[in-house]
Amino acid sequence: MTRRMRVLAVDDVAPALAELSRMLRESPDVGDVAEAGDPITALRLIQAGPLDAVFLDISMPAMNGLELGSLLARMTDPPVVVFVTAYEEHAASAYGIGAVDYLLKPVSAERLAAALARVRRFGAAETAPAPAPVDALPAVPVELAGRTRFVRRDDVRFVEAHGDYVRLHTPSGAHLVRIPISRLEEHWQHAGFSRVHRSYLLAVPAVRELRSDLSGGLLAHTDVGDVPVSRRHARELREHLLEAATRGAFEPPAQRAR
Repeated sequence: MTRRMRVLAVDDVAPALAELSRMLRESPDVGDVAEAGDPITALRLIQAGPLDAVFLDISMPAMNGLELGSLLARMTDPPVVVFVTAYEEHAASAYGIGAVDYLLKPVSAERLAAALARVRRFGAAETAPAPAPVDALPAVPVELAGRTRFVRRDDVRFVEAHGDYVRLHTPSGAHLVRIPISRLEEHWQHAGFSRVHRSYLLAVPAVRELRSDLSGGLLAHTDVGDVPVSRRHARELREHLLEAATRGAFEPPAQRAR
């Protein structure tokens, strides 16, 4: 059974507040309706307990509805906001601070039902668990003498581009695979690989040290060879190395060389 929502109606005009509250209570989606005749009371009620949505008038003294909506947007777990107003001109500002709907007075039962459906959908999207990420290409098939073997991504220290092919450099040797380096970058960037040069994709945890070559360029040293790092990628690589070190992502050399 679907849980009925708890909502707050806010309006400084008593008859308008009573009418909005009545309509909300008559909705099968709503289980509890709290009322506030001013923004300060509304804030106290919002802070006092969990609410699914706030139906908020805009034109109010001391603090208007847009100002209150902006405050709510800064909360860690704010209720959904629906504005209920007689003025059309504030719609852009209302949606700009995250409102899910904007109702014009007088509000019809059909329009209110549509707003409540939006609140329900928004709340479901916020609480739904994120889908598990798909691990793309954890291993790459390599054709060799009529046989197919799989090179594990975790064994690859760096990737070198050769036109529409790439060469995968591992402790067991280099393996040529027909796939563009840009495509492999898309699949592997989430797994600790960083583009350090137009022709090279590097496994950041495989880096043992950074060195300078004879011309002053930067080289990333791995246990299977050195990888050139272009000037425009040098800072990004250093940041990735620092982040990996902070997370403890580097393996001991003996483990990486197995």
